[in-house]
Amino acid sequence: MPTWTKRLQESLIWVSLLLPIGAYGSTVLQRPPREAIPKRPLFQGIAYSRQILNEPRPQVIHILEVDLTAPGIEPFATAGIENAPVDDESSQVRETRVQRTSNFLEQHQLQLAVNANFFYPFREMTPWHYRPKEGGPASLVGFAMSDGQVVSLPHPRYYSVCFLTQRVDFVWENACPLGTQQAVSGQPIWISDAPPPKALQFLSEKTLSKRPYPLTLAAINEAGTRLWLLLSDGKQPLYAEGTSLDEAASMLQALGATQAVQLDGGGSTTIAIETAGKAKTMNAVIHAKIPGFERPVASHIGFYAEPLE
Repeated sequence: MPTWTKRLQESLIWVSLLLPIGAYGSTVLQRPPREAIPKRPLFQGIAYSRQILNEPRPQVIHILEVDLTAPGIEPFATAGIENAPVDDESSQVRETRVQRTSNFLEQHQLQLAVNANFFYPFREMTPWHYRPKEGGPASLVGFAMSDGQVVSLPHPRYYSVCFLTQRVDFVWENACPLGTQQAVSGQPIWISDAPPPKALQFLSEKTLSKRPYPLTLAAINEAGTRLWLLLSDGKQPLYAEGTSLDEAASMLQALGATQAVQLDGGGSTTIAIETAGKAKTMNAVIHAKIPGFERPVASHIGFYAEPLE
């Protein structure tokens, strides 16, 4: 074999090895810096803060506070598919089409959006082999409603998060009350020091899990007029390795929350905000083990808000 041919082959081998490393490194550099941000307003009625913890593990925690009584605050949830199709393989009705949270925000010209209900089917193998992909159909777990239209039915042991006029109600295992226009669902997280009611006695501890994980939680005050969205990054060693549910519950309780639900988490955890008419992700998203790769999800809750004066 000529020397130049051998050197060319060696060069191609090195390039094939270094390209993925370089691509991965470029996505890592795009993550938000591990810097704490004190509470600051983003829009009228919406404030944001970022907490950085190094013990007992690296954590990056984002907290959004929404005053539902503020002028201009209007929620909006993912709409269903008209004449929803039935999956031939599973005989399940596919209720929504998956969409990246940033695309959902831009499509509906929202100011804030996060991921919401758990969904299926889901498979994550490689950056090119996963399902469902953008625009593909999916089924939601738990109740969902968009502009007064039911998208998905209630699920046992799930809270319906019901958006009424200037407040939120958490409804256990049932559909939302009349007057609800938008709704999503999540698993209950008990954050009170008092024992849980009879319906929630299966929550033997304050929360369900102590395993660190990327989280999306929604919580409300006693009046239901203030909503907190706590999202924790994870699956990224040395940057953010996740938060346990009991840690997150303690944070929400300290903020003044009295009820909380766990929305879909893991690689679905996404915050998007509107900046100059475009979507900007505020957290370190990860999908198929690639930092910066945003996962398409089947359910979102977003907010319209007025700009700061």
